Amino acid sequence: MRDRAEKYFQDLRDRICAAFELLDGGSFERTSWERPGGGGGLMSAMKGKVFEKVGVNCSTVFGEMDPEFGKGIPGYRNYFFATGISLVAHMVNPLVPAFHLNLRYIETDHSWFGGGADMTPSFPFEEDITDYHRALKTACDQHDPIYYSRFKKWCDDYFYLEHRKEPRGSEGIFFDHIVQDPEKDFKFVRDIGEAFLEACPKVILKRKDMPFTEEQRDFQLYKRGRYVEFNLLYDQGTQFGLKTGANANAVLMSMPPVVKWK
Repeated sequence: MRDRAEKYFQDLRDRICAAFELLDGGSFERTSWERPGGGGGLMSAMKGKVFEKVGVNCSTVFGEMDPEFGKGIPGYRNYFFATGISLVAHMVNPLVPAFHLNLRYIETDHSWFGGGADMTPSFPFEEDITDYHRALKTACDQHDPIYYSRFKKWCDDYFYLEHRKEPRGSEGIFFDHIVQDPEKDFKFVRDIGEAFLEACPKVILKRKDMPFTEEQRDFQLYKRGRYVEFNLLYDQGTQFGLKTGANANAVLMSMPPVVKWK
């Protein structure tokens, strides 16, 4: 499962990067990194006409982690293995949502999958939300009729800024520690990856060339401030990456290039 999951995440990365390059006209720059203690990864980043900043990273890390942090990881004693894909896209046009995808496979004394796929619009279009969720629901319904409603609520609860008493503004699904049947769980994760690849470029293509105002751009930068606050204060992937000794630039690639607080 380690090899199969790693290979799938890398293949999904390559296909997403190809789709994004087609939308943008630019190309990804790839940078490898190694983790002291075991493993490493490859960062794929692009700045272009459509994507103000997008990163699609794959990593495979293993070994020991900080014992205190390990207490919060199910089944961790003195060894872990993790492989996954992480994507964050911040757009030039404020009418195009920011996108996030994370899919992962983890082993401690047992193994499980986790992840999520969400978008954060500054200016929501009901049509985009409906189409995006339809793709995710279709993927979920192939596996369990309660998955979609359960994971959508999980996303809404997870992406909540407690200190602001407001949602970050995400639309999507989130799940973690899925432990049923390894083959079925792996198929579910692959279906979510394919659903994202189907739905995300369609939304971007529909909105990327729409005219926008300076006021709309200003509001987009304000919304990004909430995005930053969540990732630094609450995001599990950020904490996991930093606490396990992953490359800081790869972990923090989710940070937008320009942001405002008011």
